[in-house]
Amino acid sequence: MSRPNAADDVLVKEPRATNGHAPRGLAGTAPAESAAPATIRFTGVSKFYGEVLGVNRVNLSIDPGITSLVGPNGSGKTTLMNLIAGLLKPTRGEISVLGVTPEEPERLLRLVGYCAQYDNFPAGMTGREFVSAFLQVGGISVRRSNAMADEAIEWVGMSDAARRKIAAYSKGMRQRIKIASAIAHRPKVLILDEPLNGLDPMARSEVASMFRELADAGHHVVVSSHILHEVDTLSDSVVLVNHGYIVAQGGIADVREEMDAEHPIGVLVRCAEPAALAARLFAEEADHVVEARVHDDGGGLLARTRSAARFHAALSRYVLDGHLIESVVPADDDVAAVYEYLIESKGDGS
Repeated sequence: MSRPNAADDVLVKEPRATNGHAPRGLAGTAPAESAAPATIRFTGVSKFYGEVLGVNRVNLSIDPGITSLVGPNGSGKTTLMNLIAGLLKPTRGEISVLGVTPEEPERLLRLVGYCAQYDNFPAGMTGREFVSAFLQVGGISVRRSNAMADEAIEWVGMSDAARRKIAAYSKGMRQRIKIASAIAHRPKVLILDEPLNGLDPMARSEVASMFRELADAGHHVVVSSHILHEVDTLSDSVVLVNHGYIVAQGGIADVREEMDAEHPIGVLVRCAEPAALAARLFAEEADHVVEARVHDDGGGLLARTRSAARFHAALSRYVLDGHLIESVVPADDDVAAVYEYLIESKGDGS
């Protein structure tokens, strides 16, 4: 999608891309602030609501891509999102969003698109009117707002329903129209609070694909979610939050490596002779393999090791010796297991 010429105030429309990238303007064309630092940065940030802790002593850098904030209700995820969006100011510390601070609200709001968790639509509005109205509030002309709204609605696959009342939309459709409103002004940072909540599997997959298009084009997509298994597949990085503190940050594997030695990595191995494999692991790899338990069905085992690299090397030698292994699957590299382990050891913020 090309940016409009100021003289004619008309958008040159392009269809949604099919090669894994969003249309120009939504994802392919950087806003004017693109020369600024491409990082969202928290430095010593705390936010208190009176005497109630929101987040405390947060030092965090978020690079382009999909970053998921993970934590239970009340952990501080929404507070972090509202701080990025400029909806809250920190009690202490500094925040910079691509080089722009909350003290520059007009610049910040041009950079950021926000999709709230809960629906709160004006009564009687159509989807197109809803998206266009927010653009007009931002000072864009009616004609251009309507054109930009049409483009964003097309990108989220809602063109056929754009002139229907939002009250008649399904949960998935309401979520899409909120995303259209968040991206219509072409932000570089998209903040989505529980965007997959309540969606059926098909809608969830389609919405996640939209986020991936934006991320692949260099945008920051910051997501919060309780659907932990989807955070694994959706995210480039995760930020684990508990009681207002950042517990860990990084890719799933990177975060997993931060776990203490008393939490070995679990691996599920399906094989023809699990008892023989378990005996071999204990005989030859006892310095890092701390458990090897045969499955009840006799078709595999659960092993726990303090060194994933050495464990997989041992399995390779086992196969080279003529034994059959059907599959090797991480048992707890998912976010849920990582989060549980880290909360046990670091959840007090110490």
